[in-house]
Amino acid sequence: MSRADSALLVVDVQDKLIGLIPGHERIVWNIRRLIDGAKILGVATAATEQYPKGLGPTTAVLRERLGPIPDKLAFSCIGCPAIFDDFQKRGIYKILVVGIEAHVCVQQTALDLLADGFNVYLAVDAIGARHAIDYETALRRLDSSGATLTTTEAALFEWCEASGTPEFKQISALVREEGPDASQK
Repeated sequence: MSRADSALLVVDVQDKLIGLIPGHERIVWNIRRLIDGAKILGVATAATEQYPKGLGPTTAVLRERLGPIPDKLAFSCIGCPAIFDDFQKRGIYKILVVGIEAHVCVQQTALDLLADGFNVYLAVDAIGARHAIDYETALRRLDSSGATLTTTEAALFEWCEASGTPEFKQISALVREEGPDASQK
């Protein structure tokens, strides 16, 4: 991935569901760092909400960093075609997907994106599910389907590409932040 050819897609990190996900504080923290890093580096960013009437809005710390967030009823984000039409018009064919839940909206989105010719990357530490078996099975299925597994830190440095720049210093500061469960190391 490079800052010019990739985008960040934040899938359905909404108030009524995110709190049910084990480790949700760290997932939201990682997604927030990816959004901040994308802004620093000029990486295109989009987000979706699954049935916000029932699941509530995107969690506040992320919502305040994102532009307009379209809602959808389909599990796959392909249900918001304007996002992907915009990416294609900008020459973006690599999508870093994060959010919840791994085995539903994230998986269906990733599979649809792969079928549509996008290269899909998954920041595994910025994705969650209520149950470990669903999370693990979704990642295995997506890996075997052609998605590339990565992490938040790896994605940030991959977008940054080189040290010694003002952006590198800002990305390095994001990477060095203490996580929400830092005391539990």
